[in-house]
Amino acid sequence: MASDEVVGPHRVRKRRGPARAASAGQGAAVVALLLAAVNLRPAVTSLGPVLEEVRAGLGVSAGVAGVLTSVPAACFALVGFLAPRPARRYGPGPVITAGLAAAAVGLALRPFTTGAASFIGATALALAGIAVANVLLPAVVKERFPERVGMMTGLYAMALNLGASAAAALTVPVAQVFGGDWRIGLAVWAALAALAVPPWLALARSPARPPHARATAPDFARDPVSGPVSNPEPRPEPRAPLTRDPTAWALAVYFGLQATAAYVVIGWLPQIYRDAGLSAGTAGLLFALTSVLGIPLSFALSAAAGGLRSQSGIAVTIGVFGLAGYTGLWAAPATAPWLWAVLLGIANCSFPLALTMIGMRGRDGAAVIRLSAFAQSTGYLLSIPGPVLVGALYQHTGSWRTPLLFMSLLMLPQLAAGLLAGRDRRIG
Repeated sequence: MASDEVVGPHRVRKRRGPARAASAGQGAAVVALLLAAVNLRPAVTSLGPVLEEVRAGLGVSAGVAGVLTSVPAACFALVGFLAPRPARRYGPGPVITAGLAAAAVGLALRPFTTGAASFIGATALALAGIAVANVLLPAVVKERFPERVGMMTGLYAMALNLGASAAAALTVPVAQVFGGDWRIGLAVWAALAALAVPPWLALARSPARPPHARATAPDFARDPVSGPVSNPEPRPEPRAPLTRDPTAWALAVYFGLQATAAYVVIGWLPQIYRDAGLSAGTAGLLFALTSVLGIPLSFALSAAAGGLRSQSGIAVTIGVFGLAGYTGLWAAPATAPWLWAVLLGIANCSFPLALTMIGMRGRDGAAVIRLSAFAQSTGYLLSIPGPVLVGALYQHTGSWRTPLLFMSLLMLPQLAAGLLAGRDRRIG
């Protein structure tokens, strides 16, 4: 029987076709989402373990290598401003598909460039594509899983950290399998990005109803005389600029400082350990540990922070872990390298905490979108000089003590910004 019916006391079994189709559609969306999330960091984390070989192969100085560590922040900031416009026109699915395809092309070209400029250009292409997905994936979660945003965001964060960890841990072993060729070690991550494109092509053909559909669909108001009237004139609500809101600035500064620390760790931590006398493989594993910790901690931390009215205490605690990690690296990097890696891995959980605070500080969905765009784009812009300065200090002094002292001191304003950003305030 094609439809639900009740005949006398006997109930006819419901048709399950539409339910099964919807379940299959959600399953496909989960696969596409996780494949995209896994690809958000390998372009960055695969470079650190072989940075010394890349520098030697391309004739890159430490200062230029510092520029390389800042390219992700620059791409994420600039594309963060630009991505919403094509997404409004074509929808998030097609734009994410194009972004993942660009990432695959950039990652495939990068290992076979012959100079610093072309290497940076291919890296920028890959990161621009990744940045598109980075900006738009939260919107896909909201569209496809409106009743399970928290759980899917946790899975998304775990997949992101899994991809980052795998790239950090496996790039050197893969290169060693092919005779120590760092180019092959980097090239394999293009295949992972290409693997994510077909599911997104399929997903883009079955778009979900966008979260703003109700706002754009005909609304109905009631005229006191003639009754319902469709399409009333919209009433725009006044919006105070976020540049005047101290909480918005605290979030932007906190996001920027945690991004600075993250990209210094991503770009330089393996080199710090190698300069301390550890092997390239061990240095890669130590760095991978900082990412592996984020797999369970990101989910647990977001859940815990979401249940609190104020996240200031968590932000300060995470900052103390980071301060201890940098101090340990400064004092004795080879004495307890696994401990310093654990401390910095915990400190890197400031990223999911920042996203959680952005969601909780916004009074409604529209305010969260505005706040997220402002805090992330401004924060990434603020983070650009940090890795470059660390590379310049390392090249000038020939030691990691001054750069690590700088990073330790930088944790103090991050603590202050986290204290202010975590207060129970609402924006919008």
